[in-house]
Amino acid sequence: MKKIKKLRKIFNKVRIDGYIVPKNDEYFGEYVSEYNDRLNYISNFSGSFGLGLILKNKNYLFVDGRYTLQAYNQSGKFFKIITFPDKMPSDILRNKKLSIGFDPRLFTKKTLNIFFGKSNCNFKPLDFNLVDKTWKREIEKSRNNFYLLPKYSGNDNYKLKIKKILSNLKKKNADFLFITSSENNAWLFNIRGQDTEYTPLPHSHTLISKNREILFFCDLEKVSSSLRKKFNKVKFLSKDLLTDILLKINSKKFVLDKNTCSFYFENLISKNNKILNSEDPIYFLKAIKNKKEINNIKQAHIYDGVALTKFLFWIKKNFKSKKITEISASKKLLDFRKKNKKFKSSSFPTISGSGSNGAIIHYKPEKKTNRKLRKGDIYLVDSGGQYEFGTTDVTRTITLQNKNKRIKNIFTRVLKGHIAVADFKLNKNSSGSNIDFKARKYLREIGLDFPHSTGHGVGYYLNVHEGPHAISKNNTIKLNEGMVVSNEPGYYEKNNFGIRIENLIYVKKKKKKKIFENLTLVPIDKDLIDNKLLNFKEKKWLNDYHKKVYASIKNFMSEDERIELEKACSII
Repeated sequence: MKKIKKLRKIFNKVRIDGYIVPKNDEYFGEYVSEYNDRLNYISNFSGSFGLGLILKNKNYLFVDGRYTLQAYNQSGKFFKIITFPDKMPSDILRNKKLSIGFDPRLFTKKTLNIFFGKSNCNFKPLDFNLVDKTWKREIEKSRNNFYLLPKYSGNDNYKLKIKKILSNLKKKNADFLFITSSENNAWLFNIRGQDTEYTPLPHSHTLISKNREILFFCDLEKVSSSLRKKFNKVKFLSKDLLTDILLKINSKKFVLDKNTCSFYFENLISKNNKILNSEDPIYFLKAIKNKKEINNIKQAHIYDGVALTKFLFWIKKNFKSKKITEISASKKLLDFRKKNKKFKSSSFPTISGSGSNGAIIHYKPEKKTNRKLRKGDIYLVDSGGQYEFGTTDVTRTITLQNKNKRIKNIFTRVLKGHIAVADFKLNKNSSGSNIDFKARKYLREIGLDFPHSTGHGVGYYLNVHEGPHAISKNNTIKLNEGMVVSNEPGYYEKNNFGIRIENLIYVKKKKKKKIFENLTLVPIDKDLIDNKLLNFKEKKWLNDYHKKVYASIKNFMSEDERIELEKACSII
């Protein structure tokens, strides 16, 4: 592979034996612009999470369980594919004493420690990016201005949020909070931007002192004079000034976000200051949606439920008579969403997989892989929308007249796991780690499982994947009132089919108790359910859910669609 050969030619000049390439750019967001997707360029891997390790004689690509099949298909020719956490990069480098180069602006100390902490290699920060030296491309940066959320969005005033930050700094006896996560800056100031394709992020860093000095670093061309006037206590500065300003600070105590503060900036700060062992408090503050925000999110899910339900009816009606492919289906779904004026963009690349492609967990159809939807397939579509008052994420698996009893059995067990999560009896200490096993219980009865977490947190017109809470084996963050999380068990059989059922749910207080309440409003395909496998309580849950779906979206349907909706939501 010519690209890798060019990269290796530089190794001797900078005295290294290997180089590591992450997926992220310097802002550590989930989605990366094409011109900054260095991992995709060097490896052909297009998934949202991965790490490349290029040595003089061998290349490794590390991905998690969502992307194992995809990585083999896209990169297996030139890279050895390894799924972590089963095996870590440090395991590959064990007993080796190599010099490994990296770009200090693209890695955090935390990430380096997780991936390479157990190795004896020397990790060498370089002043320039090796991939950039070999990759000639045009950089098309967004020039769209940052903007304020509308007042009806329900967000607290930024000054109230700043007060909470200052109070937190005082408790920790800290002098500065350095906010490096663009999503946290977006939440703090109630602003959004268009610096990434699927998330309305304003790429930025913020430095807040205990003395109420607030410095916001960004591309100043994106900050209009009218926006500045809304923030009379905030100084907007060029991002190019950040290094010089940090170098002038001495003998102070810093709180910084170790998830998104680069090795470069953390090194810079720690030379003359103390970094406290504390997390950016915004992650926890942002995770709790207030009542107005929850109501707005519900409205977003009504609009989104209408679009997706209409789309699923269209698929079922037309897949036999029209040539519908995974790509054309994905485009059609986007058209349905675009009919709503409040829709801004997709919240992530649509996963549109039929038959064997459904088994690739984060599959994105391309020309080479694009399948026609055929009779006898099952079709999995995982998609979401960004609305100016909410973010959605929903997966439905539907039958295209598939008669396979085993698929019905597995689908029903996935549904039983989904219901078990939605109906979980929360207590004051419940966390995702207490719940995850419930989603897997009925699959495990027949020796099956799925290789991803059961659920992730979701933002408010922000990141579709948002922590710190999640429903996973190792997440111990308490689930508090106002937290939104996905509920998405599934099953994937290589070269055969994939199944996933995903709703967003939120934690609600009811009679002093915490419960999950569904946000997503899209019918679950009853033609894939083996009714005999559902008990009375599960049937009641499904009937109640469909009753709510019907009542919420029926008025947005045409006469024919309403008949279909009535049928899809009828009692079992």
